[in-house]
Amino acid sequence: MSHESSTATSTPSATSTSTSLFRIDKFVVPSQSLWAFVERIQQVQQTLGRQPGCLQKHVLTQKGDSSEFDVVTVVEWASADAVAAAQAVMQKQLASEGFDIQAFRKKLGVRGDSGMYRKA
Repeated sequence: MSHESSTATSTPSATSTSTSLFRIDKFVVPSQSLWAFVERIQQVQQTLGRQPGCLQKHVLTQKGDSSEFDVVTVVEWASADAVAAAQAVMQKQLASEGFDIQAFRKKLGVRGDSGMYRKA
């Protein structure tokens, strides 16, 4: 995955009261799998967008090397409780569909990592 570095010029506030959490997923997707992968990600994003506490959501792409794309998803949540509730909804939905996200990613050759972030 290609990365651009940036230097922050502001200092994090020690008194920040923001409770927002950001779920950021980063993926490297072979070009032949891009549209199948993005289509599924957009379905997930639609479901997440209907959940209480979802403040914003984005699916971003960037052309990597000649045969891969970088895909990043960002979802801002109002609170940890909203994240937990949305995770429960998604787990239930995926189970009812019989959808195995790990097998799907493996089949498409997608590599990735995820994390929860807070504003600095």
